[in-house]
Amino acid sequence: MDRTQGQAEPVEQPTAASAPPAAASEAAGPAASGSAPAPVARIVTLTAGDFTLTVNPVDGSEIEPRRPGTGAAVPVKRDAADRSARDAAARPPVLPGPAAPAPPLLAREEERERLVRLLGRGRSVRLTGPAGSGRSALLDAVAADCTGLAPDGVVRLSGYGHQQPGELLHALYAAVYQASAERPERTQLLARVRDIGAIVLLDDLEMGGTALDELLRATPECAYLLAATPDTRAPSDDSHLEEVFLGGLGRADCVELLEAGTGRPLTEEETAWAGDLRFASEGLPLRFVQAAALLRQRDERNLSCAEDDDDEPGVFEERPRDAAFVALPTLAEGAAPAELLASRVSESARAALRIACALGGEMPHHAHLPALVGDTHADAAVAELLGCGLLTPVGTRYRLAAGVARQLEEAGFGDTAAEEARTAARHYAWWTGHASVTPERVASEADAVLAALAGADVVAAVLLARTAAPAFAASRHWEAWERVLRSGAEAARKAGEVAEQAYFHHELGVLALCEGRLDRARAELEASIGLKGALADKRGTVAGRRALALVTDREKAGVEVSPPLRLEPPAAASEAVTTAVPAVRAPKTAPAAPVAAVTAVTAVTPVVPVIGRAAAPTTLSEVFEEAFPLDPKPAVVAAPAVPAPVRAAQPRRKPVLLAAAGALTVVVLGTVVSLAMSGSDSGTPADGVGPAVSSTPTAGTTGGAGVPGTGGNDPAPDPGTTAPDASDPAAPEPGLSPDPNQSSRAPSRKPSTGPTPPSRTPSTTNPTPPSTPTSPDPKPTPSTDPTTQAPPTTPPPTTGPVGSPSST
Repeated sequence: MDRTQGQAEPVEQPTAASAPPAAASEAAGPAASGSAPAPVARIVTLTAGDFTLTVNPVDGSEIEPRRPGTGAAVPVKRDAADRSARDAAARPPVLPGPAAPAPPLLAREEERERLVRLLGRGRSVRLTGPAGSGRSALLDAVAADCTGLAPDGVVRLSGYGHQQPGELLHALYAAVYQASAERPERTQLLARVRDIGAIVLLDDLEMGGTALDELLRATPECAYLLAATPDTRAPSDDSHLEEVFLGGLGRADCVELLEAGTGRPLTEEETAWAGDLRFASEGLPLRFVQAAALLRQRDERNLSCAEDDDDEPGVFEERPRDAAFVALPTLAEGAAPAELLASRVSESARAALRIACALGGEMPHHAHLPALVGDTHADAAVAELLGCGLLTPVGTRYRLAAGVARQLEEAGFGDTAAEEARTAARHYAWWTGHASVTPERVASEADAVLAALAGADVVAAVLLARTAAPAFAASRHWEAWERVLRSGAEAARKAGEVAEQAYFHHELGVLALCEGRLDRARAELEASIGLKGALADKRGTVAGRRALALVTDREKAGVEVSPPLRLEPPAAASEAVTTAVPAVRAPKTAPAAPVAAVTAVTAVTPVVPVIGRAAAPTTLSEVFEEAFPLDPKPAVVAAPAVPAPVRAAQPRRKPVLLAAAGALTVVVLGTVVSLAMSGSDSGTPADGVGPAVSSTPTAGTTGGAGVPGTGGNDPAPDPGTTAPDASDPAAPEPGLSPDPNQSSRAPSRKPSTGPTPPSRTPSTTNPTPPSTPTSPDPKPTPSTDPTTQAPPTTPPPTTGPVGSPSST
């Protein structure tokens, strides 16, 4: 803002052809529009991957899924004319006033030819040299020689302040493709930059190692010329970069450079001084550019003294006279000339140097200096300082040269840093929030804005961050957007501005969502929703919850659902059954047929898996219901005599085990019942009734080579067993036939101490019909004759040790 004339700066006034209606009427003034219009909010809509981002400086950014068919078209590459305009925009701005002659490039012909030859073959080169060695000048010469070698031309980038390759890839994409309203996601970005075939000149490289390898792998069709200092991290061994080192100039080259800067031949004294300076500065070209400025200032002062001696001074002339002739600078002043050079420049230039020291070495655009300094002609100070060698170009802006900031701070130029930073922060807060300033113009001033934000007080920092953040978001300079949001959130927390703090957290959540950092997005959005809820901001809360819902949807879509916990089924069917059956011991004198039945059950009983559901459970409650059922199905007891067919798979393991135990119990009970009724099976049927057939051999049958009192096929009883006691309550009552359908008690294991009495003869009052030989009933059915009673059989008494079980 011109404080003298009260008019806006010329650079900030957009033309009528390119400016929006509101900005055009503002540039024309109140007379053209009838009244002074209020600044309008810059609402910009961008396409960020699968999302549509609406940058709203008033209420905060809004994000929503991109609708099908509404995304940006496939970007196309720029043509030659567009690339030339883009390259001109990437250079530092033209300064007002007469153009200063550029210093010549001396003693670099060999390095220049080698670099052009390697780049023409598609090789990437790392140019290493100390600060002030002329790396940027060499890159300018190489860029002129490489024009037309690559299909996508020559691209100039600045790596200052970039430790990761993400922003450099986006800058390369924006330089080659025409995509003004799109910021692709990482997958799309890598797919598009892979097709770029250009010669990329990257100055002021600050990254190395794996980060540099990622940049090189992402663009295999590009040849890089990387300019770095020796203290920059070295590349990895797998990068396969050619190394070119830049050293200092020789004595003759230093004298030639000094003569080109002063515009005259050097005297013998000056030549000797140049030789000493070359030894002290190791021949760095920057030191001789500054030394040439010292000689020019000395010539001007000595010439003014000579003119004062020839002319008669006026009576009212107030110009002071120099008492003595200005001598050559000392060797120490030539090695560190910043203080001496700053003392001989104009007052506006010294004020600009104080602002640069307050901003960490960043020099604002020359259009801002009149408002920052308070002088309408302060824009010429940048050209004056650049001619003195105190500034150096970095991308599209200027910075203090290497070592100048430290020398100026030692001279006292940094004493007013806090006040200068606060003034710059308030100025940039007004400028970035003005409707006529485009986001691209704000992005070009990003480093100065961030430096002012870092040095300002909390109130000015909150105001600057609030106005600059939407501009950085709209310009797709998202690294600066994130930095200004974090600085603003911290300043708002210190200042107690809850509403501004909620805004910054919301913007950080939206930015993290666009970049795919879902955990960070959830944390920032939840913090913003909590702060807005405390402020009763319903509209802001709804916007935050809408963005949080997108985070949840992206988490569900991106994370593969793992299968729920399931219990392992048994390894084999026979193992599960055979480990459970031996737990119950059958009597050792049991007949062979029931034992065979048990073996059959063991062989054919299948074991079903634990989980019988066709579809996998989706919730934890279903998993526990499968593992621990609440209502188990009842088990069906199979007949033990006939091998049952293979049943269908049961949904539970426990009923199968119960079925096996029940079958074994039935076999044991049938054996006990048959042993108890063995006396009734030896009789002869009468009255024409056929012989009674029993499916279970009785113990009273004699024959064969067996022991007396047993069947021929029965094993011999143990020597320590005795016959069952007739007085045992578990024995069946005489005259009654046991019912196989009713449960019977197991035989008593009480040891016998004397001879066993003969068993009683069953009664004939309860006849049992004879069973046919073809009957499939596997149950033992003892039959008796209704009229004839069989004589009792008395086995020989046996005695055994105390505690041994009774035997038949």
